[in-house]
Amino acid sequence: MTIKAIIWDLGGVLVRTEDWEPRDELAARLGTDRLTLINTVFGDDGDYRAQIGEITTAEQWADVAKRLNIPAEEIPAVKTAFFAGDMLDTELIDTIRRFKANYTTALLSNAMDDLRREIFENWKINDAFDHLVISAEVGVKKPDQRIYELTLEKVGVAPQEAVFIDDMPENIAAAKAVGMHGIRFVSKAQALADLEALLKQ
Repeated sequence: MTIKAIIWDLGGVLVRTEDWEPRDELAARLGTDRLTLINTVFGDDGDYRAQIGEITTAEQWADVAKRLNIPAEEIPAVKTAFFAGDMLDTELIDTIRRFKANYTTALLSNAMDDLRREIFENWKINDAFDHLVISAEVGVKKPDQRIYELTLEKVGVAPQEAVFIDDMPENIAAAKAVGMHGIRFVSKAQALADLEALLKQ
C-alpha cells in the first residue's frame, strides 16, 4: 500500500542533544547525576504526569525545584542550562517541508503543554506539519497504542499508509503493532535513506 503520511517524533529526532556538557555541569552543580536530572525534569519520578496533561508545565517545574531543593526563582536559569546543548535540526525541518508537498506530515511527541507554543512562537516550524499530536494535549503518551490510533484518525490514513520515525525502539515497536511502518532514527542520514527506500517501494 502506498505511503501517504510521514509522522515524526520530536525529541531525539528533530531536536537532539548535541552537547552534553551543559547538562552534566548543571547536574554536578545541583549535586546529582545526568540521568537523575533528566528523569526529574521530564517527570519520570511522577509517572510523566506533565506529559499526559495531568499537571501543567509550570507545575512540573515547581516539582523539579522541590525535588532538587532549589528556589523557584532559579528555575528559569536551570531550564536554560538544561536545554543549552539541545539543537533544533533546521535542515531536517526543511526536508519535512519538501515532503509536505507530496505527503501528509505530522508530529507525534511525548511532551508537556508548552510544546505547541514553542513550535508556533519560538521555533516557528508549524508550517512543516499538517497535524500536531502532543501527548499532554491528548492525555496519552507513546508507546500506548491509543496515541497511534488517535494520530492515524487525525491524519486520515490507514495504518499501512503511514510511516513513523522515532529514536526509541519501544515507540517504533508500538507503531508497528498497530500496522504502521516504522523507522528507528539513529542518524539523520540513515533515517532519510531508510525513508526514501520505503517511499520507493
